Amino acid sequence: MENSRTVKKGDYLLIDYTGKLEDGTIFDTTLKEKAREAGIYSEEKEYRPLFFRADARQVVKGIDAGVLGMREGEEKTLKIAPEDAYGEYKDYMVQKIPLARLELEEPPEAGKKIITPGGREVKVLDSTETYATLDFNHELAGKTLILEIKLVSIIAQPSNLT
Repeated sequence: MENSRTVKKGDYLLIDYTGKLEDGTIFDTTLKEKAREAGIYSEEKEYRPLFFRADARQVVKGIDAGVLGMREGEEKTLKIAPEDAYGEYKDYMVQKIPLARLELEEPPEAGKKIITPGGREVKVLDSTETYATLDFNHELAGKTLILEIKLVSIIAQPSNLT
């Protein structure tokens, strides 16, 4: 009987997922084995299902919409366009900033990520002795995402338990 429940707006969920780019490159997963296979395993990461509330803007729009109507144990593949994921890539978010403003004494290495004085992680595209060209776009901006998801559990809301 419980397995006949489907996801509705406001339900609390646990999902396992593997996120890929259109070329098949895996960029994230909740599954330790998949991370090892893809060469993205990290000792620091806890590999466990993602907990979130459906349709509460806690995940990208494409996931929120994709889980509605799913049943526990169901698996599906979502193809999420940039506008329903991390947005389009915006050229104006690439900025040339003086090293002094970044509180850096040495030019950062192109291709690396740095943390700005405001606490934001950004990618360094280029640098000289006096400035760095930084990309403030999310690293997945402009990309279509392929998410293989499995609905592990629909968790009863506290108000439903009384």
